[in-house]
Amino acid sequence: MKTLFYTAEALALLMKHRSVAARLRAKMDRYARTGAGDVKALVGTNKKRLRDGDFRIVFEESAEEIFVTRLGPRGSVYED
Repeated sequence: MKTLFYTAEALALLMKHRSVAARLRAKMDRYARTGAGDVKALVGTNKKRLRDGDFRIVFEESAEEIFVTRLGPRGSVYED
């Protein structure tokens, strides 16, 4: 199992989207344990995204760790 970390921004976004926060965290926990999920690499970056309905979780992954950097509705999660 990979160790899962959330940035301060990601934790703030989880608080903002409380109604789906438990579901999103469960999806990331499952991915960290098994590698299962709707995950794609983002073009031009070393980041990946996990899809859950209309929500996206953007993260960076190494051999032993996963850093969740952003999450939210699909229309706004990719904006910087």
